[in-house]
Amino acid sequence: MHTMIRLWREYKGLVALVLLMTFFRSAIADWNVVPSGSMLPTIRPGDHIIVDKMAYELRIPLTHIGVARLSDPRRDDIVTIDSSAAHELLVKRVIGIPGDSVAMRNNVLFLNGKRADYRPLGFDQLPGDASSHAEYLTEQFDGVAHKVRLSLDAPSPRSSFGPVVVPAGEYLMLGDNRDDSADSRYFGFFPRTEIMGRVRRVAFSLDPTHFDLPRPDRFGKRLVIPPG
Repeated sequence: MHTMIRLWREYKGLVALVLLMTFFRSAIADWNVVPSGSMLPTIRPGDHIIVDKMAYELRIPLTHIGVARLSDPRRDDIVTIDSSAAHELLVKRVIGIPGDSVAMRNNVLFLNGKRADYRPLGFDQLPGDASSHAEYLTEQFDGVAHKVRLSLDAPSPRSSFGPVVVPAGEYLMLGDNRDDSADSRYFGFFPRTEIMGRVRRVAFSLDPTHFDLPRPDRFGKRLVIPPG
C-alpha cells in the first residue's frame, strides 16, 4: 500500500498529462499520418494532418457519442471518417451533402445537374507522385475549388456513376486522386456519425520515398484553396 502511494505521488503529474492528452486528441484536436496517395495532389503520403475534432460535433472523449452539434459538413470540406464499411480511418473530401444529386461521367463531376469546371494546373509531375502519367486539374463547382489528379495510364473502372441522391444524415465522399481512391464509389454514402473532424492544414511532413526526410515546404501547409 505504501508503495502504491509513493508511486502515485511520484507519477501523478505524468498520469494527469497522459489523461489530458488523451482527452485533447479524442475530443478536441488530433494529428494523423497519411500513408496513401488517395488525396493527391492535395495531401501527400507522409503528411501529418491536423484534425479539428470540434468542427462539427462535441463528443464524449474516446467515444462516437455526440453531446452537441456545432455545425454540419459542407461541400469541399476535407474530413476524417472512422468508417465501419472500410474498417479504417479514411481522409476524403465532401462532394455531396444531404439532398444533392451527384453524378460522374469519365471523371467529370455533375452536381445537381451542373457540370464542374476543370482547368489544367500547368505541371506534368508532382513531387512524390510515383506515376509520371498523370494529369492535375483544378475542379470547381458551387463556388468552391480544389485540385484533382487523373491517371492517364490506369483510369478507374468507377470513373462514371449516378446520378444518385444523397440521403438525409449521410454524405458522398471522393478522394482527390480520382483514379486511385476507395471512397463512396466503393463504400457508399458515409453517415454523419462517422465523420470525426475537419482537416485544413498539414502539421509537418516526412518523405517516405527518401528515408522519411522532412519536407519543410509542407510544414503548416494550408490545404484549402481561397475563394476567387
